[in-house]
Amino acid sequence: MSRKFSPNLHKRVSFLPCTKSVNKRLDVPFQVTEGSIASWALLYTFLKMAHVRDNSPERLVSAARADEEQTFELKLRPRWLREFIGQSKAKEQLSIALEAAKSRGEALDHVLLFGPPGLGKTTLATIIANELDVGFQQTAGPALTIQGDLTAILTNLRDRQVLFLDEIHRLQPVLEEKLYTALEDYKLDIIIGQGPAARTHVMEIKPFTFIGATTRPGLLSSPLRARFGILLRLEFYTDEELRIIVERSAEVLQIPIDRDGSSEIALRSRGTPRIANRLLRRVRDYAQVRGSGIIDRPTANAALTMLEVDAHGFDEIDRRLMLTIIQKYDGGPVGLGTLAASLAEEEDALEEVYEPFLIQIGFLDRTPRGRVATRLAYEHFGIPMSSRQPGLF
Repeated sequence: MSRKFSPNLHKRVSFLPCTKSVNKRLDVPFQVTEGSIASWALLYTFLKMAHVRDNSPERLVSAARADEEQTFELKLRPRWLREFIGQSKAKEQLSIALEAAKSRGEALDHVLLFGPPGLGKTTLATIIANELDVGFQQTAGPALTIQGDLTAILTNLRDRQVLFLDEIHRLQPVLEEKLYTALEDYKLDIIIGQGPAARTHVMEIKPFTFIGATTRPGLLSSPLRARFGILLRLEFYTDEELRIIVERSAEVLQIPIDRDGSSEIALRSRGTPRIANRLLRRVRDYAQVRGSGIIDRPTANAALTMLEVDAHGFDEIDRRLMLTIIQKYDGGPVGLGTLAASLAEEEDALEEVYEPFLIQIGFLDRTPRGRVATRLAYEHFGIPMSSRQPGLF
């Protein structure tokens, strides 16, 4: 029984989650106990994390996958390594490892794919299964909640099958430890019974290939990372690689497009194929309604201008963030909390969703004193650089 904090049997507690995806105020009567307060605290944390991760529906240039894009992406994914565009270093390592595994008739070493979202981690996992001509099973770290889930998956794997675990950094620690022996020795320790009568039973599982994917490799523990034999980092794509991807997607979707039109879309795709394919669909709609049905440079430029995606792939939020730093705070430094209050955004959302791309292309610096706009940012917006920061660059 949990200890009551108040003699009153019931109290009304108002709770306003931080996430914008939950618009209703949670206003429910319940008995105030240690357990109920802990439950609300856990729910608050979960919703706050969900707000940071689930940013895709509101931003056209977000690299996160929207729910409705799942079926669309399946049609565009290449099935073989020779069809995969870009990531030449990763492809070369993977090609050698695949050929060696097939020649020996063994399961491929476990593979860790890491890098920003939207670069093709899931696509590469399916390609590995196709190249090895074995079964493919996909799940995600948050979907595995109890040990029985993981045990059921591992014991039902076929010989040399590929098991793909997305968002592996969100796997529960107790399940992560259970994976260690499965990955290293292809054995699974199962505890039968409870208390003094409990005993351990070791189950043999068939050799398999485990592929983990994550956007945050730093959150993986060292013992788990050491179990992977092949570590592949996916980098952002060049404009030329994205142009080829756009043309291939247009061919699959039977969209008329010329080289200049595909180049214009590629230029504004932030180095990410998922964003390129999303912009292609929106430009296609514009070309069919406002244009001749063919995507050329003027049509692509007009469509993307209407969608407020500029030449660097900035949307309205990116521009507002940078202009706030430049115009309101003379280019910085400005603290994260102050910036979040000015933009009416969560600090976590700024730090994990909006800032990484601006830092990668050199428009924003993180310093011990706060965020600072760089010279490139001033030049992009056509604003004379403040004389207060001569020594920062």
